[in-house]
Amino acid sequence: MAYVDEDGSSGSGDDVTMLDGHNKRQFVTPGGSGRGKRSRKATGDAIVDAMLEIAAASKMRAAAIMKNEDQFSISKCIKVLDEMQGVDQQIYFLALDLFEKPIAREIFIALKSEKRLPWLQGKCSATPS
Repeated sequence: MAYVDEDGSSGSGDDVTMLDGHNKRQFVTPGGSGRGKRSRKATGDAIVDAMLEIAAASKMRAAAIMKNEDQFSISKCIKVLDEMQGVDQQIYFLALDLFEKPIAREIFIALKSEKRLPWLQGKCSATPS
């Protein structure tokens, strides 16, 4: 049901004058024949579904990031460092400073166990004292 305002144009969100003299705002959907409410509800449901999917994807991404951060955490690096044989105190404390860098932690954990100490020694000897 479309109303016509005083200038004869059809209402599509414009104020229209009703036969009883009151102004009302009429919204007409294109090609609408009573489909407006169902269409808006379907659109609203689709938006809600999309938002729920986005929220779920965001939670999954956050969990993956946390898992990755836990895998290369400073705590894990220190635990591995503590389990290593032949690490002198100077290398140990320089390694702790090195572990402040996320990329260094990832490299340290990714290395084979027999490569970790030589890598640390090389990094620590390259560090200015």
